[in-house]
Amino acid sequence: MNLLITGGAGFIGSHVVRLFVESYPHYHVFNLDKLTYAGNLQNLADVEGRENYTFLKGDITDAAYLESIFSEHRFGAVLHLAAESHVDRSIAGPMAFVQTNVIGTVNLLEACRRAWAGDFEGKLFYHVSTDEVYGSLGEEGLFTESTAYDPRSPYSASKAASDHFVRAWFHTYGLPVKLSNCSNNYGPNHFPEKLIPLAIHNIKEGRPVPVYGKGENVRDWLYVKDHARAIDAIFHRGRVGETYNVGGVNEWRNIDLIELLCDVMDERLGREQGASRKLITFVKDRAGHDARYAIDSSKLMSELGWAPSVTFEQGLRKTVDWYLENEQWLEEVTSGHYRDYYREQYEHR
Repeated sequence: MNLLITGGAGFIGSHVVRLFVESYPHYHVFNLDKLTYAGNLQNLADVEGRENYTFLKGDITDAAYLESIFSEHRFGAVLHLAAESHVDRSIAGPMAFVQTNVIGTVNLLEACRRAWAGDFEGKLFYHVSTDEVYGSLGEEGLFTESTAYDPRSPYSASKAASDHFVRAWFHTYGLPVKLSNCSNNYGPNHFPEKLIPLAIHNIKEGRPVPVYGKGENVRDWLYVKDHARAIDAIFHRGRVGETYNVGGVNEWRNIDLIELLCDVMDERLGREQGASRKLITFVKDRAGHDARYAIDSSKLMSELGWAPSVTFEQGLRKTVDWYLENEQWLEEVTSGHYRDYYREQYEHR
């Protein structure tokens, strides 16, 4: 089977591409990525020479390009991860999120529908989404697959819209689809605008570690390699037309997470315990900042037998070790355009 994975040079996508290339040698994995600021082919340097792997540089908002590659490669399945994904960027420039997350997804759905021409036997469109489409939770409760959508940012609204279009193509045209909504991911290769890699980099350099508001916002953290395993399970064994929530069963307040991270960094860098906590700097809160996300993964666990492989403390230590052992990767992605964005987003607050 020829499998198209979109956004495969990004954080989550690169882990999914690697897993599929290594686990399914009878698939030919095509990685379609535009290589924007967060796409990095170095994330996949270890698989780029494999016979069952091909990289395609392209944009999912270009419908004509999608039609051409579908015609040439005759994909039997699409695993769609390509997305603009950072909430702060969506607040500063929402239209890019509408173009990529909504128009790009619809372009892919149409490319599948036309290429497969009603012969959907053995075909699949798998759409990877986020728990942020559900909005914000109070102190109790969990997001389930039946939770009503209530997006609060341009990012989450664009992902909610894309989810609706995927389901519409299933109900209207019979396109075989699966969806998953995940909690916050962390782990190796994460672009350092997100909380954990940003904090690791700043702690290492002795720079302030920005925390929104009072740090009381709660997130459920999912180790990225566990997410890739969940995607594998859903892709191969999940039911068509169904949605599966993927969470790490790891709820942490941002401030508690950052304090733990500071302590792990002190341990790994041989610093006095408590030294890095002095770098914590509270900044003006994000507009429309959701108070709490938490995922109920029981459907995924009971139907497909998936479970997280690490605790958050174990995953965080693995993540810290990876960044400290891959300083060149971090230096290369924290130059140029990213530095300009960082100054605008944090240093001017």
